[in-house]
Amino acid sequence: MEFFHKQTNINFIALRKYAYALSLGAMLLSLGSVALRGMNMGLDFTGGTLVEIAFPGPVATQQVSEQLEKTGLSHFTLQHFGSNREVLLRIPPSAKLDKTRLDQQILGALNQAGNEGAEIRRMEFVGPQVGQELVEQGGLAVLMALIGIGIYIWLRFERRFAIGAMIATVHDPLLTLGFFSLTGIQFDLTVLAAALAIIGYSVNDTIVVFDRIRDNLRKMRKATPAMVVNTSVNETLSRTIMTSATTLLVVLAMFFLGGPELYGFSLALILGILVGTYSSIYVASTVALDLGMNRADIMPKDKETGEPLDNLP
Repeated sequence: MEFFHKQTNINFIALRKYAYALSLGAMLLSLGSVALRGMNMGLDFTGGTLVEIAFPGPVATQQVSEQLEKTGLSHFTLQHFGSNREVLLRIPPSAKLDKTRLDQQILGALNQAGNEGAEIRRMEFVGPQVGQELVEQGGLAVLMALIGIGIYIWLRFERRFAIGAMIATVHDPLLTLGFFSLTGIQFDLTVLAAALAIIGYSVNDTIVVFDRIRDNLRKMRKATPAMVVNTSVNETLSRTIMTSATTLLVVLAMFFLGGPELYGFSLALILGILVGTYSSIYVASTVALDLGMNRADIMPKDKETGEPLDNLP
């Protein structure tokens, strides 16, 4: 624990060009993947049928899939849910699907294959129109969150700080979406909620660093802006690591113990925490620095001349 009580002196600024290249490459890759591959949208967005099936004993998903395919079902996904005796069946919307007889069709196929004790715990239908509305509303929610955060930072900090924070705020959820697009992991409402949480987490970490930079610009009169940013990041590093580590402990518990329903949500949060910690150091602060941030920007201005007043202690 000595690390968290000792002031570090890491030269973060010296590596910012490599960080720019890494972030730019990751963002372009994410944008390209989302544009070309798209997202593996869940039933929340595409519509379809969700069926939870319980068995008296452990079952293999491959075996159940083969049994269901004999009924004429296709393009469905199947996974264990909670335990190896329960499975979650997701069926995409289809004109050929008879919803009134779907439960009998599923149970009939399973009983014929020797799974007489199988029962359907729940069955949910989501129409394609509802799914489309959720896509539009979800995208609008993310856009409004970004706009609101941008206005807040612009009013609280100077213009260069606001631009750096906005780039970092877009950077973090974009990389998370790119990961889900590249891996094909299902994107549903819980992942969208995680993306909104990532935006808030990233901004919070960025504001802590910006506050320290602003204070040090006033105190360290003879230091260059690069020295001020480096010092500020090092001074907040222990706080950043402790916050990220404690948050990750909770999210990792959800990831390993929360079951399939929390898998996408917790995975998105894990990625967001890691990327958000990185971006508050190597995106937000360094962009503000390279845009020309300096001490005069935060000093009060003379009402007549507009020149900064250097009258702070």
